[in-house]
Amino acid sequence: MNLKDARIAGALYLTISVCGGFSIGYVPSQIVVAGDAATTAANLMDQFGLFRLGILANSAVILLEIAITVILYQMFRTTSPRLALIAMVSRLGMIVVMGINLLLWVMPYVLLTQPMGLDPTDSQAFAQIFFEAHALGIYVWQLFFGAHLLALGWVILRSRLVPHLLGWGLFIGAFGYLIQGLVELTFTDVAVLDITIIGLLTIVTISELGFGLWLLIRGMRGNTTQSISIPQSA
Repeated sequence: MNLKDARIAGALYLTISVCGGFSIGYVPSQIVVAGDAATTAANLMDQFGLFRLGILANSAVILLEIAITVILYQMFRTTSPRLALIAMVSRLGMIVVMGINLLLWVMPYVLLTQPMGLDPTDSQAFAQIFFEAHALGIYVWQLFFGAHLLALGWVILRSRLVPHLLGWGLFIGAFGYLIQGLVELTFTDVAVLDITIIGLLTIVTISELGFGLWLLIRGMRGNTTQSISIPQSA
């Protein structure tokens, strides 16, 4: 792995952050109104251009994720083949769920615009269900992403390629994704967990952005052969 590849990974990381923030954070907040299928349907039709941009951004995230997953595996496989493989497989699992989730996001428009033999009210209700399933799907892929960050953070800590502070941030912050995913999917409502999740997600967000910037600006410290001398069975 050379510095050019590391900087490509950094550029991909930051691009994914921007596209993901737009398609997963901003677009749904402008279209979906919880518990109000009629308003959600009206927002979708009125803001179809924004909806379509969200689909394009989401598609870009999925495709770029494939590239960065391979690059990260190549970057750290000499440090710990097993951890690098766990990180890669976990992130690939996340990508699969993201693809399914994108289909869930598109289906409401199909229901509202294609002749399905449904009453308009029923179409709106089913569309709302798909939007809510999409929201839950985010917590499913967060579980895979949390596992990925645990492995990535740990392998960074066992190498000299990236500052260990970033490795600790990714490793500790990964529990934010894991806990939030489990809390939301099990419909658990505990105030202390909400506070913990916010803190952990803040740590991991800063660490992910820092990791992307480090790769983009500084590249790696040397090359992937310069790792801590450790047994390669881990």
